[in-house]
Amino acid sequence: MKIATYNINGVKARLPRLKEWLEETRPSVACLQEIKSQDKDFPAHEFEALGYSLIWHGQKSFNGVAVLVDTKAGYSLNEVKRGLGIDGPKEGEGEQSRYLEADVTKDGQTARIVCIYLPNGNPQPGPKFDYKLAWMEKLRARMAEIWAEEVPAAILGDYNVIPQDDDVYSVKAMASDALMQPESRAAYSRLLADGWTDAVRTHNPNGGVWTYWDYQAGAWQRDHGFRIDHILLSPELADRLNAVGVDREHRGREKASDHAPTWAILRD
Repeated sequence: MKIATYNINGVKARLPRLKEWLEETRPSVACLQEIKSQDKDFPAHEFEALGYSLIWHGQKSFNGVAVLVDTKAGYSLNEVKRGLGIDGPKEGEGEQSRYLEADVTKDGQTARIVCIYLPNGNPQPGPKFDYKLAWMEKLRARMAEIWAEEVPAAILGDYNVIPQDDDVYSVKAMASDALMQPESRAAYSRLLADGWTDAVRTHNPNGGVWTYWDYQAGAWQRDHGFRIDHILLSPELADRLNAVGVDREHRGREKASDHAPTWAILRD
């Protein structure tokens, strides 16, 4: 089973690139972030035509997550939970579309797949950073509940956290960013301490793997990137981890997202 996460940065704006990636790499499960589409406007038929079944949790203009499974390969999808029950940083804003949880089944075997788009937290300090940390605590609590169910589980998405210094092209350049603050890193580290495995780090212990390159200042051309798209695995899936990778080439295509797809292959 190949599971992948991809911050698409606007499903309508990147639809040709997204469909290319799905057709060329054919992940069994694909978690999308920043779909930037209301539920009623999400182009589900485009993915169904490719042989994918899907669920999505949209929001006008920003945020939004989706989970796709390859029905041609025999996978089925059942929604478990949407949202973590935490309001956005603005008073009266309500909950943002950042969390979607589903059971994915094939041949009688089921895995819990969670797609997340963790808050960015900038500028910091301030209410957006406070919201980021509160959201991470909510996520940790939900991950503990999933752990207690003893189901094979993967938490995929844009975590908006640069875990270590070797996950960024320049520590100095990002030192004041919310993605690299000690509090953000500590919250991520607590997830690992709870027993979850960082799939990409496991196969790249020396770091140096980027999943995001900003559109500004020639970041892609200069390879000024960092790693914020992560796949965390429960012990049941960590034991089945066979390979990981980042589809860097897709970041360099015309009108591409500023993220590259990140994936892991798990043995049946």
